[in-house]
Amino acid sequence: MKKLLLLGLVALFLAACSQEKAEIALDPVAFHSGDECHVCGMVINEWTGPKGEAIDGRNGEVKKFCSTTDLFTWYLQPENKQFKGAIYVHDMAKAHWDKPDDHYLIDASTAFYVQGSKKHGMGPTLASFSSQEAAEHFAHEQGGRVLSFAQISIDTLSEIARQGADPEAPAAAHPAHGH
Repeated sequence: MKKLLLLGLVALFLAACSQEKAEIALDPVAFHSGDECHVCGMVINEWTGPKGEAIDGRNGEVKKFCSTTDLFTWYLQPENKQFKGAIYVHDMAKAHWDKPDDHYLIDASTAFYVQGSKKHGMGPTLASFSSQEAAEHFAHEQGGRVLSFAQISIDTLSEIARQGADPEAPAAAHPAHGH
């Protein structure tokens, strides 16, 4: 009887080990009234402008951010360079600046961003768009320069911080590469 029970337990263990890991959902999730920013702890929906979120592909954990600037502040840290998952931002060509609709969350890595515009969220922020044309139109109307995801760096964030400290400071001393 003991052998039969032991064989049954071994069979269950092997069956459990052989099952494929369940798929982790990487779809964007809605922002809720009590959500707090992963970086600064502020209540996210109390701020205007585009928000961001990162969904960890290993465990499905969602980190939410009150601005695209805070999203990049987190993402560009050395310990997050190996992040595997999905990152989303609001498409501000479709979403209203004062209260972005979560139906318009887009892949942050393919988005275009405007740095240094007159529009602010929780301070100066990176306005996010699904197309370069929409970002260029926004920059023409609101000021700033257009950047791709890959062009945003710690230096970009430093420029944004300087702009927040001195709203009269120019967005950048040099034009974006390729624009």
